[in-house]
Amino acid sequence: MFTPPFSSQNHYVDDLRERGFAVLGAAAVHALAGAKAPGLAELVPDWDLLEPDQYLKDGGHYRRRRHASFVLEGDHVRNVPYRPHWQPKAYNALHGGLERWFTPVAPRTLVQADWCALLRWLGRVADRLMGVQPWYGEAHQFRVDTTNGIGRPTPEGAHRDGVDLVAVFLIARHAIKGGETRVFDLDGPRGQRFTLDEPWSVLLLHDPQMIHETTPIQPLDADELGWRDTLVITLRAGGFMEPPGH
Repeated sequence: MFTPPFSSQNHYVDDLRERGFAVLGAAAVHALAGAKAPGLAELVPDWDLLEPDQYLKDGGHYRRRRHASFVLEGDHVRNVPYRPHWQPKAYNALHGGLERWFTPVAPRTLVQADWCALLRWLGRVADRLMGVQPWYGEAHQFRVDTTNGIGRPTPEGAHRDGVDLVAVFLIARHAIKGGETRVFDLDGPRGQRFTLDEPWSVLLLHDPQMIHETTPIQPLDADELGWRDTLVITLRAGGFMEPPGH
């Protein structure tokens, strides 16, 4: 396991601009977002209630998830009526072109104070990177497990998401090996590899500059199910990604 190249609280936005990504530990997330550890801990049981991903085209049964959409304007979070997650094939060669109607994030979670604090903080980060404007966001709660011996956090491979800012929060790792994060310049030779293992640490990506992936996970013990839980939040300027004609 490679230690993440952590950014400081004072310079993480500069790192985002200059190298396209930044990694922050949980203490920095708490301080910057104003999200308290006890409140974030209240969210963690959600990951035991995620529903199977019915859209995996590789035939796997290793991923569970929930999804929500929202709009950020300043410090105001507006949850929008439930809508599908959609990406073009240019950004997701495996699942692009599909309207994927995942189970919604629990209503109580959408209004929980520390959940909203995370979203508001990410909106402020996006404002500093690209100017103050409304941000169209999606939240994805993921559990990837070792059903049938292997789980693939990014079955589509190295990719961009087609948004402006991506945040990948590590929630938990249980009885697994693998799950290494890899980030690469979109148009250059630079790359980094590291493993997020601290709950509520986060990888921030300026998506137009970077491609990213996470390597498969395997169980530490063949007789014990392992899993990796994450919260992925994306922000996009100008509107949600929608199928042509919508």
